[in-house]
Amino acid sequence: MKAKIHPKYVATKISCACGAEIETRSTVKDIKVEICSSCHPFFTGKQKLIDTAGRVERFRRKYNLDEKGKKK
Repeated sequence: MKAKIHPKYVATKISCACGAEIETRSTVKDIKVEICSSCHPFFTGKQKLIDTAGRVERFRRKYNLDEKGKKK
């Protein structure tokens, strides 16, 4: 490898919002993420659905839909 053209490769800590910490190596010193493999719904099997201020009901009323998505 050519000298003085590559970034430093240092030990780093990846911190998730759920509290999980992963130690690895990277060109970035510390990395903070919002979601990781230990709290992501795809990997945990727990789905988090958040209905903010009745969006689903408002959509159904607007388009006159029943619970299965068919027109009334």
